[in-house]
This record gives sequence, C-alpha cells and structure tokens, in this order.
Amino acid sequence: MNEMLLELLRTHATDGWEVTDVETEGWEFYFIGHKLDQSRTRSTRHTTVCVYKKSEDGACLGKAGGEIAPTATRGEAEEMIQKLLFQASLVKNPYYELVQPAEAAAPAPDGEIPSPAEIAADFLAVMRNLPETETEDINSYEIFANNKKRHFMNSEGVDVSSSYPSSMIEVVVNARKDGEEIELYRNYTSGSCGAKELAESLSRTLAMGRDRLLARPTPVSGKLPVVFSTDAAVALYRYFISRLSTGMIYQQISDWTAGKDVMEGALGDRFTVRSARDLPNSSANAAFDGEGAPIRDETFLKDGVVRANFGPRQFSWYLGQRDTFLPGNFVVSGGTKSAAELREGTCLEAVEFSDFQVDPVTGDIAGELRLGYLRENGACRIVSGGSVSGNMREALKEMRASGEARQYDCYSIPAVTRIEGLTVTGAV
Repeated sequence: MNEMLLELLRTHATDGWEVTDVETEGWEFYFIGHKLDQSRTRSTRHTTVCVYKKSEDGACLGKAGGEIAPTATRGEAEEMIQKLLFQASLVKNPYYELVQPAEAAAPAPDGEIPSPAEIAADFLAVMRNLPETETEDINSYEIFANNKKRHFMNSEGVDVSSSYPSSMIEVVVNARKDGEEIELYRNYTSGSCGAKELAESLSRTLAMGRDRLLARPTPVSGKLPVVFSTDAAVALYRYFISRLSTGMIYQQISDWTAGKDVMEGALGDRFTVRSARDLPNSSANAAFDGEGAPIRDETFLKDGVVRANFGPRQFSWYLGQRDTFLPGNFVVSGGTKSAAELREGTCLEAVEFSDFQVDPVTGDIAGELRLGYLRENGACRIVSGGSVSGNMREALKEMRASGEARQYDCYSIPAVTRIEGLTVTGAV
C-alpha cells in the first residue's frame, strides 16, 4: 500500500476513509481461427479511495470516491483527496459506521492459486480439442488469464488481503450453410479455466450455430410454458437475489424480510438461495467484500421463506442489521424435477436471446428470441425470432427446476428451469 497516500488520508480524511488496492498479473492471447495473432503479459495496479465527511451535528455522513494513480505525486494525491472531501460534504446520508476490525476477523488462508500461465494453458487445451466441422468452427478467440491480489484498509483499523484468479475468454463461432453464414459470440468469465464446463458449452454453441441456419420463424403462440437451459436463466434467479438485498428493502422496493414466505401458495418448486465463500472456478472467490467485511456461507432464502438479508453496510445499518456482507457467489437450489420431465409436453425451450432481462423492481421478463426448440404434439421444431415476456411475480406461482445444477461463474443455479404461461410472440 502507498504509505504517502495513507499518510495523507490519516491527516485530511479524519471522519473516515477506505482504500482498495488491486494488483493484477495477467497473460493475454489473441487468436484468429487457431492461429496466434498476438500475445502479451501485463501487470497493472488500481488504487481506489473513498472518503467520508460528517455533518456538523454528526447526524449525517457523506461519501465520495475515486481512483488515484500509483504514479500520482504527493500534490496530485492531496488535491484529489481534498476534492473528494468537498464532494462528500455535499452528501447528507444518515450516519452509519464503517466495518470494524472485530467484524473483519482474519480470513481463512487462500488456497493454492494457479499461475496465469497454467490457466492460459488449460484454456488453450480446450480450444484445440473442440468438435469443429467444415460448417461449424471457431472464428476467433481471446484469452485473459489473471491473478489478482486485493488489499483493503480503512480508518477503523481493518487491514485485509486476498489473492484469487479471475479470468475470461471471448469466443466467436461461425456456422455456414448454402451460402449463408452466421456468428455466435460467447463471453465466459471464471476464476481458472473450468475446462470440462467450457468444452461442453462451446460444443453446444457449435451445434446451436448449425441449428440457427435450420430455424424457421417462430409462429404466433400466445401463452406457453418456456424452458430455460442456458445462461439466460441466471437473470431469473438474480430476481430472487436482488430482492433479498437490504438496499432494495430500505428503499421499499422489496419486502423480502426475515420470516416472509415469498412463494406462499406456489404450485411449483420452493427455492433456496445461499452465499458460498468458495465455488470452483468462480472469479468471485474473495475472502472479504468491497467494504472489508468477511464473506461467509449463509442461507438467505430457505424453501421459499426468507431467513436473512445481505447488503451494503449503509443500508444494512439503517435496518438494524449489523452482521451483513456483500456475497461474491450465490447458490440457488430447490428443483425437484429431471431435465427430461421439464421438457415434456408442449413448451418452448429458449436457448439463445439477442437480449434477455428481468427487471428487479417490477419483475418484468423480456427477451428477443434468436433460437428455440418448440415442442408440441410429439414433434420438435427449431425456431427463431419473436419474443418471450411475462412477470416473475406471476412466474413464481408455477416455476419448476431441475435438481441438477449448472454453474455460470459466480452463480450456481438449476441446470433447467420451466415457467408456465409466459407470452411467446411469433416472428410471423
């Protein structure tokens, strides 16, 4: 940590401060097809500062933050701190306390962390062994294999560090048929590589590229059961997660407080949401959150009933919840069906959207369909175009999921989810 910066903060920001220093060591590779176009190693450092300013009567606490370059001179750093203090003085939030040393107990030691070179080698091995064909293949890909070291300190005496991998691969898949060609783009974030899951996902993407060229316009269908079996399903479960946040509750957007049965009267599955300190290959396996509070395993929703909330220090303090934190990883479970059962009968399995969103405030579901499998009368048609819409508040009444899980970076969710009665608008 920059001692000069800490000295300035201790001198000027007497009402409170936080410093987060992140050092990243990374390897990058850029391929066209499977031919290396360029590569590089990099080392970066980013230091962000938050300062706090009390009102004269001590009833309010303002906050302002910004980044200070590691190369900043003493004069430049002091000027930035003074600017942030002025900005903080204009903010009149009710007072709350920062994380204390007793709350930020020493985290468990970090496990063995693979080097960027090892992570990159695993990514390269996956890409070399994909089941490409003459009509479906890899157009290009970029690999970013990183190790991060995060050091957090605040004016209360919290001083914690954690190291973890955080990587990404971007892939463009091409598919061709009868002179027509399309591209599918994929972006995977992870801790290390997660070779098995990545290979399965990219193999499925190659097959989806083939199917896109066979697809016919989605017919006008009205209300239909819709099955989600790809990463779009994460947005469905983020709705649960967002409504458990103390920020949403304090702003009276959510009423998901302890003891509430949020699935009362539901005919489908009853879900459980918990945080996980560690998930295999997650990019969020940090020991502490952005405010210095230790991250732990905790259940927030159990079989549809709220047990606890999580959230930022400010809003949790206002609600009288002094032992909260901001999780990095979430695990959602509670599905009771098999994937095959969820695909039975008439339904649309929506596997590719140009955009898919679930509004955390209203619960509105909206997605533009690019690829789906319409099952009816024992037949399956490949379709494209149109849209899927509905509302999560209604969806919760009859939402079912598989017992089998699938992980998307820092989210582990049911592998297959089925929602009854969504509106499917056709492309014709």
